[in-house]
Amino acid sequence: MIYLIFALKAEAQAFIEKKLDLNITVCGIGSHNMYNATKKTVKLMDEDDIIVNIGICGASKEFIIGELLYIDMPSKNIKKKFTLSCVDNKVTKKDKYDVVDMESSGFIDATNMVKNRYMFKIVSDHFEPKSVTKDGAKKLIFDNIDNIMKRIKR
Repeated sequence: MIYLIFALKAEAQAFIEKKLDLNITVCGIGSHNMYNATKKTVKLMDEDDIIVNIGICGASKEFIIGELLYIDMPSKNIKKKFTLSCVDNKVTKKDKYDVVDMESSGFIDATNMVKNRYMFKIVSDHFEPKSVTKDGAKKLIFDNIDNIMKRIKR
């Protein structure tokens, strides 16, 4: 089974509409919500199951809006060197971060014993979260579904 964990319904909606045979959970924003939902899911998993966190993220201007980022865990991002930072609040010091989200640390902590875990982030903005709409987030995810599914190995 493949389990997908999203923070936002708008992020999950693209996968729901695609009608793929996947187990989808929407946990709400924040690392704590992600940790709790992911930990519950991990308890349901068999050893060969796969768990994936997919979501949008803010990034510096060296990243293109809509760019798909594969987060290798532990973080060894091969194609483009960057650091993913999990933040609780709006980013005010934009030159301090490469890529930010609000859930990654919860997912990483909850899946530390899972062998088949993946994380994908899609750049939605350049540290301007108010510019992101529900439809915009859904489209960003939808545009990357095929690439995400190719990366998930069975």
